[in-house]
Amino acid sequence: MRFVDRTAAGRRLAEEVERMDLVDPVVLGLPRGGIPVAYEVARALAAPLDVIAVRKLGVPYQPELGFGAIGEEGVRIMNEDVVRAARVGARARAAVEEDARAALELRLRRYRGDRPPVRLRGRTAVIVDDGIATGSTASAACRVARARGAARVVLAVPLAPAEALVWLRQEADEVVCLSSPEYFGSVGQWYVDFAQTGDDEVATLLARGAMPEDGGTVRTSAGTGTSRGTRTGPGTGPGPGTGTGTGTGPGPDTSTGTGMGTGMADPEVVVSAGPVLLPGDLVVPDGTPGIVVFAHGSGSSRHSPRNQAVAAVLNRAGLGTLLFDLLTPDEAMNRTNVFDIGLLAERLTLTTQWLLREHPLPVCYFGASTGAAAALMSAAEPHMDIAAVVSRGGRPDLAAGRLAEVRAPTLLIVGGADTEVLRLNRQAADRLRCEYRVAVVPGATHLFEEPGALETVADLAGEWFAEHLSPHGAPLGPRPGRER
Repeated sequence: MRFVDRTAAGRRLAEEVERMDLVDPVVLGLPRGGIPVAYEVARALAAPLDVIAVRKLGVPYQPELGFGAIGEEGVRIMNEDVVRAARVGARARAAVEEDARAALELRLRRYRGDRPPVRLRGRTAVIVDDGIATGSTASAACRVARARGAARVVLAVPLAPAEALVWLRQEADEVVCLSSPEYFGSVGQWYVDFAQTGDDEVATLLARGAMPEDGGTVRTSAGTGTSRGTRTGPGTGPGPGTGTGTGTGPGPDTSTGTGMGTGMADPEVVVSAGPVLLPGDLVVPDGTPGIVVFAHGSGSSRHSPRNQAVAAVLNRAGLGTLLFDLLTPDEAMNRTNVFDIGLLAERLTLTTQWLLREHPLPVCYFGASTGAAAALMSAAEPHMDIAAVVSRGGRPDLAAGRLAEVRAPTLLIVGGADTEVLRLNRQAADRLRCEYRVAVVPGATHLFEEPGALETVADLAGEWFAEHLSPHGAPLGPRPGRER
């Protein structure tokens, strides 16, 4: 099932939710893409519309691993198992929460203005999003709504993967989902128009959908129990043109602010790496010549600020990027896995195969630290056709046994002040039989934290990828290894 846009999806979803005949509902949209969908549901139910924003509390040294979440009105949800396992002390927890709450309140003020939150105590909270990839945000929203006093929690979405629905049934009293594709990929691929929803549109819709407390139409019905379940809509999507009439709601916001079209709009994906599902952030600009897959280093994740900074530069240059977690949170707790280059390379290979099924474009690798070794090992596989590899402060020496088998042109970027890693890279480069270059960033240390150092890395990487993606597969002729 594909949807024309969020407005069309909202109207189709509203039909299913209307059939539930809910008692005293409040519709809560998850920002930002969930708000246009929620607006249509609220209109159909004649119910107040509000925003529900949650903020994950991440372990300080591993932010992608959440030890809890917060919502407004002082709501705090803790995962005590993670707190104990990660040894997050009271002072560290308080500092993380303080930062998260400040960011949450700023976001809510931007969306609501001076309006107070809609009261939830004793009412039915209908939480709406434009789709679910991993389900972590929706799960936290359900818990926050219940902590704010909601008598019943309903989660309503146009689409979600089956594995996420199994988990979310345990969080919500009832789940409404119109479509659960077998090969899910990303939320955005199931919309014809998935342009990014802007903050101004969110604020406008919330203002339009707000009702004075106890001043709107309240739907009541007897016999609505609190049994948990899932409603799945019929397997037919909206017909062409659904939800495009004038005067019935906002049109899609086509201003993404990126200048690269709607292909930029939906980064969150679930990567199927064999039997393991891993969260990722995928950006595929319109007309991109290829996608760069990032392999993060030990103790890092797809949230690495350095990798994200490089990815942003590559996106602006028109290249696609995929940042994903090489390990599940449970696996990452075992430090042995973090340095298991064979395991990391296997995950990278399986992820690349998944990516090629979703987007059959040339693939490049960008590896950092141990991730560089995993990238080179994956590129050395006989069945892998990788267009180019870039290593940032990497440890290619950890893939020494496979370096001679790497066919992809390889750029090794090292900080000039990172003397030991520079020595290891030069030794590894001697083992390569493919085109390669060692690029030294003068004065830079291992993390490239010096002014201008990371920008230099991004520029070098962008030039290397552009050179070998244009055109990919054309004979390059023999090129000796060199250092600059």
